[in-house]
Amino acid sequence: MKIYTALQKGEHHPIYCEDYYFVGKIGDDMVVCAVMDGCTMATDSYFASTLVGKLLRKITKEKSYKAFYGLDSYTTPESYLKAILADLFNELSFIRNQLMLETAELLTTLVIMLVDKKEKQGIVMAIGDGLVCINGQITDFDQNNVPDYVGYHLHKDFEEWYSAQQQKILFHEIQDIIVATDGIFTFMPINKTNYASAIDPMNFLLFDKANKQNSEMLSWQLKHLEFEYGLKPTDDLAMIRILL
Repeated sequence: MKIYTALQKGEHHPIYCEDYYFVGKIGDDMVVCAVMDGCTMATDSYFASTLVGKLLRKITKEKSYKAFYGLDSYTTPESYLKAILADLFNELSFIRNQLMLETAELLTTLVIMLVDKKEKQGIVMAIGDGLVCINGQITDFDQNNVPDYVGYHLHKDFEEWYSAQQQKILFHEIQDIIVATDGIFTFMPINKTNYASAIDPMNFLLFDKANKQNSEMLSWQLKHLEFEYGLKPTDDLAMIRILL
């Protein structure tokens, strides 16, 4: 299994990148991936996306320790997903109270994926906007510029909230899986130079494998789009790709 990551600030965000990504492991076989996109119209939205990423790192490490000592009973990607999200909600609620944060300071989308390398199966859930591509099949979670955010739900009963989630995909026979924030849809020319040829940036990022031996493949692709075709995303972009 090869895991590639990329994070790029959008051209329309001159100061901060409001997206973030996380990759971690639970034991030898369970991989946890997530991309977050902070709400531009909220307060310090880079903070919310980064905070969720850091909390996912903490939670994943704790789950890994418990798995090592046989203290967790979770076995499937979905059982781990539910447990991780429950812990995330508890951690965010605690931090909100400790720091006296407003809801506008906790607004970020979350696309989280768990992959069982051994069984070659997994699950992905999107809270808000984002893109998922599973073995070439693209799913665009588009909420018409009114995306859902994790921070909206911290006061709710977690079991009821989780049961109501519809943006969830179970998958098997993993070959090529991608999660990305919606910045992947925003590539535009950054100068007036005429280039010799054209390219579809989204198809290039989602389907091209020519440089897969390079551990920085996604970052290389973003630079290739910029310097060879004059294309950059106007919105921030966080992206993770897994190839088996």
